[in-house]
Amino acid sequence: MSLCIALGGKVVMLAVSTFTLSWTHSVEKTAWTERWDVTPAGLVVTEARIEGSGAGMEPPDGAVFDGSGWTFRPPPLPQERLVLADSGATGPWTLCAGTDCRVLGEGSGEPIVLSACP
Repeated sequence: MSLCIALGGKVVMLAVSTFTLSWTHSVEKTAWTERWDVTPAGLVVTEARIEGSGAGMEPPDGAVFDGSGWTFRPPPLPQERLVLADSGATGPWTLCAGTDCRVLGEGSGEPIVLSACP
């Protein structure tokens, strides 16, 4: 499988089956990380981690606190695409696949769309 990243009329294809997406919460200023699988059904979140709670980011029942953050498994609902909209208070996002990491949306102001490549 491959991940397609669309920004400003350009599309980049990454030959990956798993990636992580990280950012800083716009209100709480704490780290949020999600691990995603690229599947034929779409993008599926397999794990999420937040450093703190508050401002709509309370960990769900069953989340595990390890002393520095909460880890949990969201329902595995395939998403056709993820739209990372730049509000000016969020982003940039860091997308990592293995040891290859890239910063997305650093001051672009345009939405970034992630999807499984056709």
